[in-house]
Amino acid sequence: MKILFYDATSYDKESFDKELEYFKEIEVTYQETDISEKTVSLAEGYDAICAFVNSDLSAGVLEKLHEIGISLILLRCAGFNNVDLEKAKAYGITVLRVPGYSPEAVAEHAMALALCVNRHIHKSYIKVRENNFSLVGLTGVDFYGKTAGIIGTGKIGAAMCRICRGFGMRVIAYDMYHNPDLDFVEYKELEDVLKESDLISLHCPLTEETHHLVNAETIRMMKDNVVFVNTSRGALVHTEDLIQGIRSGKFFGVGLDVYEEESANVFENREDELLESSITARLLSFPNVVVTSHQGFLTKEALAAISEITLQNAMDFEKGQIKEGNRV
Repeated sequence: MKILFYDATSYDKESFDKELEYFKEIEVTYQETDISEKTVSLAEGYDAICAFVNSDLSAGVLEKLHEIGISLILLRCAGFNNVDLEKAKAYGITVLRVPGYSPEAVAEHAMALALCVNRHIHKSYIKVRENNFSLVGLTGVDFYGKTAGIIGTGKIGAAMCRICRGFGMRVIAYDMYHNPDLDFVEYKELEDVLKESDLISLHCPLTEETHHLVNAETIRMMKDNVVFVNTSRGALVHTEDLIQGIRSGKFFGVGLDVYEEESANVFENREDELLESSITARLLSFPNVVVTSHQGFLTKEALAAISEITLQNAMDFEKGQIKEGNRV
């Protein structure tokens, strides 16, 4: 099987090349450019393409993939909201993903963001580099004894629940489906989780129902001085409403690994450019906001798991033995 990898980075090549030693039947070509209607033609002659979380897999791209005979799309990620699933089905294109690679990687990053904004690590780092050892403006709060509200208790959310419990926090959660393994978690309605939590962390997929789950109305429900973290999907949060909430002093701190309109920025080096969107600049202008570049998944363990499962998905497709949990 010949697979063309779009938007391949150095860490993609390193992790996949290690796993390819165990998948001799697969031949991989790495392409730095991402997939688009203009770059679909690069996949001609291949059996499958491999794309990432922000790759454009809209109707127009899928139509062109179908025209050149691509019948398999491998997603080296869990999310699939960037894929037009109806068109994929209509064209007979199978879409396979990596539903669980390292839940702990994302959950640990979520807690790192929460700790960073709570203890002002980002500000302290800059101050000390300038030989400023003053503690003014660096006061945080204890997480111990506080309430953590986890929205979404799948594998990543469950990992975050366990981390918060380890910090000595009371853990409450909202999810349509209660996780039986989390016997220490108290499930509540979304409104109650928002009202009671000192730390709120999002761990739910992006669907029609969850789009802009955090908005002006739900922000008003939150406690004053809440710490808010999002490592899931940017569109779970209405960014303009979030910015207004930050300006009004609602949040003690905000940690974002994802945000709306991030697509042009994620995984790109734009240090010599003026950002045309004001969203990123506005978020970065607040002293109590930390933004990272969609790196929650980026650990050696997670990359190894992503590589292994993606390549195994390709082999399972060839053998007609697809794991249903991996099919989108």
